[in-house]
Amino acid sequence: MSEPPMREPTFLVLTALAGEPQHGYAVIEDVARITDGRVRLRAGTLYAALDRLRTEGLIEVEREEVVQSRLRRYYRLTGLGEARLTEETRRLRTQATIAEKRLRGLRGATA
Repeated sequence: MSEPPMREPTFLVLTALAGEPQHGYAVIEDVARITDGRVRLRAGTLYAALDRLRTEGLIEVEREEVVQSRLRRYYRLTGLGEARLTEETRRLRTQATIAEKRLRGLRGATA
């Protein structure tokens, strides 16, 4: 049985971390960048999601460093996280392909 579809913020966080390990604020900036500003994650939302994704085994802490007396934690995808992101990407691609085919049919029927 396959996993249920991911919520968009989860998909976007995993996508951001697929590029390279990042700390939380960098994930927020990356998600805004990859969505052309359409999605702006709030810090509280992001850190709750990161905790959940760690519990689910989709991400892990790669390293920690102290910057200006604050702990900065870098996260990266796990093998399971990469597999889930790959599965979700395939699911979305399949759904988009179906929608495109139907839209082409609709355009052809109205022409």
